[in-house]
Amino acid sequence: MSSVDGAPAVLARVPAGMHIDGRWVAAIDGEEFESVDPATGRVIARVPRAQAADVDRAVAAARSAFDDGRWGEAVSARDRARILHRMSDLVRERRDELVEIEVLDCGKPLADARGDIDEVAFMFEYYAGWATKIAGDIPPVGSDALSLVVREPVGVCGLIVPWNYPMLMAAQKVAPALATGCTVVLKPAEQTPLTALCMAAIAEEAGLPAGVLNVVTGFGVEAGEPMLTDPRVDKISFTGSLGVGRHIQRTCADQLKRVTLELGGKSPNIVFGDAPIAEAIVGTAAGIFGNQGEVCSAGSRVFVHASVYDEVLEGMVAQASAIRLGSGLDESTTMGPLVSARQRDRVRSFVDAAPGDGARHVFTGALPESAELAEGFFVAPSVFEVPDHSPAIAREEIFGPVATVFRFEDVDEVVRQANNTEYGLAAAIWTRDINLALTTARRVRAGVVWVNDSQPAPSESLWGGYKQSGVGRELGRYALDAYLETKQIYINLGS
Repeated sequence: MSSVDGAPAVLARVPAGMHIDGRWVAAIDGEEFESVDPATGRVIARVPRAQAADVDRAVAAARSAFDDGRWGEAVSARDRARILHRMSDLVRERRDELVEIEVLDCGKPLADARGDIDEVAFMFEYYAGWATKIAGDIPPVGSDALSLVVREPVGVCGLIVPWNYPMLMAAQKVAPALATGCTVVLKPAEQTPLTALCMAAIAEEAGLPAGVLNVVTGFGVEAGEPMLTDPRVDKISFTGSLGVGRHIQRTCADQLKRVTLELGGKSPNIVFGDAPIAEAIVGTAAGIFGNQGEVCSAGSRVFVHASVYDEVLEGMVAQASAIRLGSGLDESTTMGPLVSARQRDRVRSFVDAAPGDGARHVFTGALPESAELAEGFFVAPSVFEVPDHSPAIAREEIFGPVATVFRFEDVDEVVRQANNTEYGLAAAIWTRDINLALTTARRVRAGVVWVNDSQPAPSESLWGGYKQSGVGRELGRYALDAYLETKQIYINLGS
């Protein structure tokens, strides 16, 4: 990373360069790109712009580190666990600076960033515990043979992460990959590269051998695409948009490369007539307005039973009107800017087109008045009523603070409507009737269903979606499967 005049002092803690084979290096051609503070639109850093030649260096380092056993045979599972625990400790020691860097890079409020960085520390701690517990099996195959089923690391992993939870999403992939003995090339989103570089520095200080974790910064076509086609990369794990996910799966199919995809969502949030209304209103609003709506599982389609429809709609407007937009570094801010001018313009285009597309505009909040934030990428929270899925705003993933509210009368109707989407990542159900909650949860086609809550994603459990929302599962013990191969060793015990 190159310094920029007037940049916040904390950015001096971000390493200069990409991390490849244990060294901090510039791009081979010397090119850089700008990192921008979304709250002000100002350039805060310049970062190496990796090309195919840079990715080649990183993949070669990861391949060598895996093949020579420096993170496999030469390092016991206990030692892998110790290094991951040390990484966790270092994240906690540097919490305040990592939080500030994350806010400057992606715009989210301080409170949200603190929660993210705390979970990063826990993620490394959690998977440190798994490093010593990856076990196989001994299936019964008769008295004259022994069958040993063993688990082995898949190899070199290309990890491509998004910009809405930059360090958290990186840890979500890096921690299980390292725990299983894989080596890694990590590409953060070009909008938010800074905390990924900090993670590499933390890994280096924790004692991770050179070449095991490499970080390349750059754009998808230039720095991500080469990993898809490189036969030395055994696995790709990607979190991001559906369109890019489809491209990755098609490209990796030529080599039958292992692929995990965590893609988009248009999650239903269902409020039944017997729901705990006050809690449902708060949870529903948090489900779409939290993290500026930049959440793949955001409950953007709100289905409300006719008997409580007016009360819930009014409550959502009240929640939205109480949101305070501003710089994420301001403790009083409850919603920060979107990550980029491009994302701001995309969300605004949906909001502007919605009334002419059949949606009824109910509410849009106020933008910040501060002159300092005039060039920031802010979008105020909006609420729309929709009669069905005809308006684009009700069908397409917006990735911004825009709620669409539907009225429903019965269970069968709302289940049909909830499933009326190509996505299937998450859903929320609000009711006091446990039978209704469980039967509806079983009928909704989603990988994660919350009952009387919205958006919890405990690292100990699983994450992933049905249909076009992805392939595979992350988090918990389920993430380990994505980074392991399964081998049978058959031993003849006969004469």
